[in-house]
Amino acid sequence: MAQKLISELLAEARRPLLSYEFFPPKDDTGMDKLQRVAEELKPTKPDFVTVTFGAGGSTRARTLQVCEYLREAGHTPVMHHLTCVGTSREELGDIVDRVYESGIRNIMALRGDPPKGESRFRPHPGGLVHANDLVHFIKKRHPDICCGVAGYPETHQEALSPESDIFYLKDKVDAGGAFITTQLFYDNKSFYDFVRKCRDWGIRAPIIPGLLPPISLKQLRRMAAMCQASLPPSLVRDLEKAGDDAENAETIGIDWTVRQIKDLLKHDVPAVHLYILNRSKAALAPAVKECFGR
Repeated sequence: MAQKLISELLAEARRPLLSYEFFPPKDDTGMDKLQRVAEELKPTKPDFVTVTFGAGGSTRARTLQVCEYLREAGHTPVMHHLTCVGTSREELGDIVDRVYESGIRNIMALRGDPPKGESRFRPHPGGLVHANDLVHFIKKRHPDICCGVAGYPETHQEALSPESDIFYLKDKVDAGGAFITTQLFYDNKSFYDFVRKCRDWGIRAPIIPGLLPPISLKQLRRMAAMCQASLPPSLVRDLEKAGDDAENAETIGIDWTVRQIKDLLKHDVPAVHLYILNRSKAALAPAVKECFGR
C-alpha cells in the first residue's frame, strides 16, 4: 500500500510537524540499537521519519531495509534518502523502482557529500552530477513521488556565493522539489535570514529547519566545520564548562535545541526535523514532547 506524501501532510497540517532522521547501521548490533530507539520514540508520535543513504555503498543496501522496518514498526510515512555518489543512472533507476515497489512515495534527493577521504565530489562516469538532475530523474520515472531537497542556511561549503547557493536551490525546487529541509544550524537568525532570501528569490516551497542536538563540544565543532555553521559563543562556553562530563554536556545540548525549537515554533515554521543520530534522549526530552503537544 502506497504511503501518504509528505507534501500532503505539510499542506493539510494545522500544527507544526515533527520528524526524525535515522541512519542505516553498519551491522546487526547497530540495527538492534536502532530498533530500540524507534520503539522508544513511539510516544512522541513523529509525523514522518527519514533514513539516510550510505556513501560509496557502505550502508546503502540497508536504507530500504530500515525504511521498511520503521514503517512496520508504525513510523509512517517514511522518506528514503538517495544521493548521486558513486552510482550510475541504471543503479539509481533500480533503487528508485525498488523504493516505489515497496510502497514508499517519498525520497530526499541529494547530490551527496564526497566519500570519506576525498575533498570534492566526483560524479560517477555514468551517473548524475547535481541534485536537481536527480530530482528530474526521479520525477520523470515516477511523477507521483514526493521529492524533498536540502537547503543550507549558512551556504553550502562548495557554493561560490550565498546568492549562487539560493539560485541552485531554486533550480532543485523548480525541478520538482516539494519541500526543503535545512542543514543543521545553531543560531535561529541564520534560518530566518535564509527563509527571507529564499522568498525573495521566488522559492515558495515549505522550508523545514533541521536541528542536531549537540552532545559534546568536540561533536559540535566537527559538525559545524562540515556544514559551515556558526557557533554561538554562549553554547561553546557552556560546553567548555561541562568538560568531560558527557551527561552534563548532553543536557546542555538538549536545552539549547529545545530553546531553538520553541523560538522556531513562535515563527510559524511548518515542521521541525531532528537529526537524532539513532539516539532517543533528545527526542524524548519532556520539553520537546511538550513543544509539539505529544
